[in-house]
Amino acid sequence: MNNIIIADTIKNALLNSAILEFKTPIVPNRISGNRPPLGHSKKEKPLPEILFITSFPPRECGIATYSQDLMKALNHKFRDSFSLKVCALETEHEKHKYTEGVVKYTLDPSKRHAFQDLAEAINYDNRIEIVLIQHEFGFYHNHEADFSRFLNDITKPIIMVFHTVLPNPDDLFKTNVKSIVESCESIIVMTNNSANILINEYHIPESKITVIPHGTHLVPHLDKAVLKEKYHLTGRKVCSTFGLLGEGKCIETTLEAMPAIIKVHPDALFLVIGKTHPNIIKEEGEKYRQKLQGRVQELGLQNNVQFINKYLPLPELLEYLQLTDIYLFTSKDPNQAVSGTFSYALSCGCPIISTPIPHAREVLSDEAGIIIDFEDSKQMSEAVNRLLADDILRGCMSANGIKKMVSSAWENTALAHALLFDKYTRKSMSLKFSHPAIKLDHVKRMTTDFGMIQFSKINQPDIESGYTIDDNARAMISVCQHYELTRDEADLPYITTYLNFIKYCQQAPQPPLGNLYGAKPPVGIGGNFLNYVDVDKHFTAQNYETNLEDANGRTMWALGFLMSKSDILPKTLIAEANQILQKALPYIMTMHSSRAMAFAIKGLHFANEWLESSKISLCVTTLANRLVEMYKHEAEEDWAWFEGYLTYGNSILPEAMLCAYQETGDETYMEIAKSSFDFLLSIIFQDDKIKVVSNQGWHIKGQVANQFGEQAIDVAYTILALSRFYDVFKDPSYLNKMETAFDWFLGKNHLKQTIYNPCTGGCYDGLEEHYVNLNQGAESTVSYLMSRLTVEKYNVHPLKTKNVLAWQVSKA
Repeated sequence: MNNIIIADTIKNALLNSAILEFKTPIVPNRISGNRPPLGHSKKEKPLPEILFITSFPPRECGIATYSQDLMKALNHKFRDSFSLKVCALETEHEKHKYTEGVVKYTLDPSKRHAFQDLAEAINYDNRIEIVLIQHEFGFYHNHEADFSRFLNDITKPIIMVFHTVLPNPDDLFKTNVKSIVESCESIIVMTNNSANILINEYHIPESKITVIPHGTHLVPHLDKAVLKEKYHLTGRKVCSTFGLLGEGKCIETTLEAMPAIIKVHPDALFLVIGKTHPNIIKEEGEKYRQKLQGRVQELGLQNNVQFINKYLPLPELLEYLQLTDIYLFTSKDPNQAVSGTFSYALSCGCPIISTPIPHAREVLSDEAGIIIDFEDSKQMSEAVNRLLADDILRGCMSANGIKKMVSSAWENTALAHALLFDKYTRKSMSLKFSHPAIKLDHVKRMTTDFGMIQFSKINQPDIESGYTIDDNARAMISVCQHYELTRDEADLPYITTYLNFIKYCQQAPQPPLGNLYGAKPPVGIGGNFLNYVDVDKHFTAQNYETNLEDANGRTMWALGFLMSKSDILPKTLIAEANQILQKALPYIMTMHSSRAMAFAIKGLHFANEWLESSKISLCVTTLANRLVEMYKHEAEEDWAWFEGYLTYGNSILPEAMLCAYQETGDETYMEIAKSSFDFLLSIIFQDDKIKVVSNQGWHIKGQVANQFGEQAIDVAYTILALSRFYDVFKDPSYLNKMETAFDWFLGKNHLKQTIYNPCTGGCYDGLEEHYVNLNQGAESTVSYLMSRLTVEKYNVHPLKTKNVLAWQVSKA
C-alpha cells in the first residue's frame, strides 16, 4: 500500500499500515438538513475530529456495525460540532473498500511497526482532538504489548470502549487491563455489571468509568399482522434469533426444545437469521450450520425452522424483529458482557427468553422477559409455550422492554458520547444540537377525517381516547405554520379538518344581553366551544365538569392565527374562521381566567392583522386591562407576576401583554410584558438549560418549587414567546434562550434523553424524575412541531468564542 504524503516533515513517519487522507468535511445545515448554515464558508476553520479506531463495515462484525450506528447517530445529532473519522482495523488477508471520506487510516495489528506509525500520524494530525477506541481482546490477540505501547505513544486524549469485561482475572490479565486504563482519559462500558467488575476486581477508579448502554434503534412499531403478511408468515407464531452464526450462539438449545413447543403450538416457527461468522467460514466453512440443518432433519422440524442465511439490511432486520412474537437468546458464554442483538430485539418490542448473561440479568427484570439456564432445552420449551399461550403477558413484556430500552436509543447514546468528547477535548468544542428534519408523520397518523385523536399508546393512536378542541386548535396552528413555510398543498385538507372540528364544537350563539364589553352576560350566551368529544362524536360529560375557559381561549388563538395567514390560505378558510370567531366574541369577553384571556388576546391580535377592526382592538384592551389589574395586585420587588404562583403555560401571559402592546401601542402593556417575562425566564432557565414549572406541584411564591415533571407544551409556549420578544426587542439573548429551550426536546434536560422521536415524528408525553413517558400523544407532538417550525423561522447558529457570543440571524 503506497504512502500518501501529508507534509514533508512527517512523510517518513507514515508507513504502509497507516494511510492518511485530508478532505474538507461537508457539513449539512443544522436546520433544514440540506444547505450549509449561515456563517459557514470554505474558509471557515475545519471542525475538530474524533478518530474511531475500530473494525468498520463492510467488514461483517458486531463491533463494526456498532461503530457505524454510533457514528450515524452522532452525525445526525451533532453534525456541526465535530467531524468523525475512522481508523479501520484490517489484516493482510482481510482488506475492504470503504466509503470515501470516512476511513482516514487503516491499521493491521499483526504488524508491529504499524502501531508506531499510526501513533506518529495521529500526534502530527492537528485536526484530531480525541481518539475513541472500540476494544475487543480478540483484535489485539498476541499483540497486547504493541497495543499498550501504542496507547502510551499517543499524545491525544484517549477514550476506550470495553466491549468485553472478563471477571475473575489472574494477576497478569489484571495488570494488562490496568495498563490500558492508565493510558486513557476515560473508559466506557455498556452495563453496570461491567462497571462493577472493573471497580471491584480490577480496582479501576469509579470516576474514570462511564456506563453508556449499547445503542438501540427507534422503530415505528408496525403492525405484526401486516409485517407477517409481507414476509409470508401469516398464521405463524414466530420465534427468532439473529446474528453472525457460530457455536457460541448455541442454537441447539432451541432446536432441542422445538418438538415440545410444536406439540402445543404446531404453528410455531423458529427463524435463525444471519450468516455464519466470516472468521468461522475461513476456519471451518459451514460446518456448524450444516450440523444444525442435520439436526432439523433428524427432529422433523423442516416446517418449523427456517434459516435466513444472509446479512440483512438494517430496515429489513428491524421488520423481522417487529413481527417476532418471542426473541430467543441462547449464548452459552457466561461472561458475554453485552449483546447488540439482544438490545435490538428489546427495542423492537420483542418479549425475550434469554440465557443468564450479565446483560440479560440486568435488563430482564420487571417482567421484561424470562431467563433460563444455559443449554436447558426443557426450560426453553416451557417458557416459549407459556408466552405463546398468553397474549396479555407478551404484550406487557413488550411494553416493559420498550420502556427499559428507550433510554439507550442511539440518539441518547450519541449524546452521552458527545458529552464525554466535550469534557476531554483539549481545544474548544462547542456542542451544538442539529435540528431534525421537519416531519408531520405522527401528526397525520393521529388525525382522522374528523379530527386529531387525543392520546396514543407509545406511537399508536388510541382512538378510544377521543378528541379535544385543545389538540385540534394547536394542530391547526402547527399545520398552518408548516404551510406557511412549505406551501405544501397536502397541508390544506388537514387545516380544513381541524377547522371543521372547531366549528363542530361551537355552541349555538344566543341573542346578546347587556353590554358586550362591560357587564358579564348571563350564562348560556352561547358561541362558546365544548372541548371533549368521544370516538362516536358525542360530547362527553367532562365538558360539564371542567372549566373550559382555557380551551376557549386556545381556540381563539388558533382561529386568529389562521386568519393572519389570509395572504396564503384559501379565502373560504379565512371566512369560515372569521365567522366562528365573531360568534364566539360575546362569550370570550366574559372570561376572567388569566391564561384564557391571554390566549384570546393573542388570537384576537392575530385576527386583527387581517381584520383591522376597532371592535377587536377594544376586546384586546378590555382583556389586557384585566391582566394589568392582576399584575398590579400580585407583583412585588422579587415577584413580577400576575398571580401568587406559576402554573402551566406561564409564557403566554407576558406574550399576551406584548401582543396587547403591538395592538394598541400602550407602553404600560410593554413594560409589564418585559418585566414579567424576564422574571419568568430567570426562574426557568438555569445552568444553560430550561426547566419549566413542574406539573406535579406548582411554583408557589415563597416556597421551594417541585423539580420534576416537565411537559413539552410549556417548553413550546416559551419558545413561541421568545420568538415574539425577539421580533419586538431584537435582543439576541432571546434567540439564545430559544435555541436552548428547543434543545430540551433533543436531550438538553436533566435526564439527558431525547424527548422527540425522530423515527415517528412524535414527541414523548413528559419528562419525569427518572424516566420519559413514552406515549406520543397529540399535545406533546404538536407542541414539538410548533417549536420546530418556530425556530425554523430563524437561521439560528450561535458562534461561541471565549468571551463573545455572536448571533447570525436571517429570515428563512
